[in-house]
Amino acid sequence: MRIRPGSSSLRVLTQDLLLALFVTVMQVQGTVVLDASRGTEQRALSDFGHLGFALLVVGGLIVAVRRLWPVAAFATAAVASLAYYLIGFPDGYGWLGLLVCLYSLAAYGDGRRSLAIAGAGTAVLAAGWLYAAADVEPREAIGWVFFRIGVSVMSVALGESVRSRRVIAADAQLRAELAERTREEEARARVDAERLRIAREVHDTVAHAIAIINVQSGVTAHVLDKRPEQAREALRTIEETSSRTLREMRAILGVLRGDDNDPVPHAGLEQIDDLTTEARAAGLDLTLEVDPPEEPLPSAVDSAAYRILQESITNIIRHTGPTRVTVAVNSGIDHLEIRVTDQGRPGSRGGPAPRPSANGTGTQAARAGRGILGMRERCQLLGGDFHAKPTPDGGFEVTARLPLAPIGSRL
Repeated sequence: MRIRPGSSSLRVLTQDLLLALFVTVMQVQGTVVLDASRGTEQRALSDFGHLGFALLVVGGLIVAVRRLWPVAAFATAAVASLAYYLIGFPDGYGWLGLLVCLYSLAAYGDGRRSLAIAGAGTAVLAAGWLYAAADVEPREAIGWVFFRIGVSVMSVALGESVRSRRVIAADAQLRAELAERTREEEARARVDAERLRIAREVHDTVAHAIAIINVQSGVTAHVLDKRPEQAREALRTIEETSSRTLREMRAILGVLRGDDNDPVPHAGLEQIDDLTTEARAAGLDLTLEVDPPEEPLPSAVDSAAYRILQESITNIIRHTGPTRVTVAVNSGIDHLEIRVTDQGRPGSRGGPAPRPSANGTGTQAARAGRGILGMRERCQLLGGDFHAKPTPDGGFEVTARLPLAPIGSRL
């Protein structure tokens, strides 16, 4: 561990160093005073070159590194304690540093391994202490041995309790951070889904309206002088289409502004007659085959079905022009099937399907834009199937199969 000036690690190391000095003074001074007051005939601390003092100092100073190397600190303190008592130095407060190291081993260790080391070490210490006290006099003094054993066990238990609480607090903090990230990701996903939904609605609404207006404006320019009544009818269609589109756009933008006073109009198959009327006015020879469902469709399915029909017809108006179109809506027991087939541009019947050119133009390239993608997304959100492909006679076919119990979100 690197210690940087002013860091929390430096403060902790300073605290442990001060604690080590305090424990060392308590062990040496306390043992000297207690031995003098007892007047027992035990080995003097100054024997063997003041070995007794050295063992007390080592057992106290090792506390300074109890957090950095808890196992090594405990092992050093344990060896010093066993040597001290087995040699026969006077009993006193020489076990203070050992208890601090035992606590630190359990509190700052790695759980089971540290507890196993602490348990085995305590057992060895207990055996060594009892062996050293086998001939202690008076016999009542052996109570201090059992006191040391009991306090050692309590130190381990206290350290494990502190470690467990720290682990629980860290886990709770981690779970809280994970939950916060999950909430943020869910909120972001909801925002993205809503943005995508609005983009699809805007695309379908605007693309269909522009296609109708483009066709009708062309009709108006062509017949304005010769057939003013037909021109007037085309302008009326443009007016109605633009007015309806503006209302829908105002409602959609109101959702973005949070304005609930103008809710988004629901688009459903009940508007299919208006849609086919606009398509025929745009020059399509449209045949409608509808097998009405026995029960009302779910709102999400109803809306998706209408938008798929609307986008399919819009693509035909934009990319093919006047042609023969068949629209089939069939309701099954558990699904709704939509099929829109056109015969392609006049003169393409029996020929190969139109192919995109090198620069990406052409019927297929145009139809493979946002419209096809949006229709496929609508189907996939409901758990349905979608296919769009050219037909052998030069036309194009869109097929959508929507389950009546959608798994996705409401469109």
